[in-house]
Amino acid sequence: MHNFRKLTVWNSAMSLTVELYKLTEGFPKQEVYGLASQMRRAAVSIPSNIAEGSGRGSDKDFCRFLDIAISSCFELETQIEISYRMDYLTEEAYKQLTASCSEVQKMIYSFRRNLLKNEAQKS
Repeated sequence: MHNFRKLTVWNSAMSLTVELYKLTEGFPKQEVYGLASQMRRAAVSIPSNIAEGSGRGSDKDFCRFLDIAISSCFELETQIEISYRMDYLTEEAYKQLTASCSEVQKMIYSFRRNLLKNEAQKS
């Protein structure tokens, strides 16, 4: 079992989520229940799945939740791209969010790889 609050990957995902929430506050009103809402749900899913997986009994189980977190991160990245193409995000905000997303993706992949390596060594 892992303490998710101490995981760098969880803290980075939390920062991405807060950053995303602040930026979507400026979206057009018609997107409150559309794209902005969908982006927020995808963003929240990332640290939520990391936290949920950390409480599982094995690293293999944890990895399943990391897979969901990485999928949500790719979903969010697509929605960021749509937002930028719709001119809801400035180029600066777009670059900042995509860089944060990319960093979280790399961290999840690396963390997952290490968990699987540890699991294999136990066998």
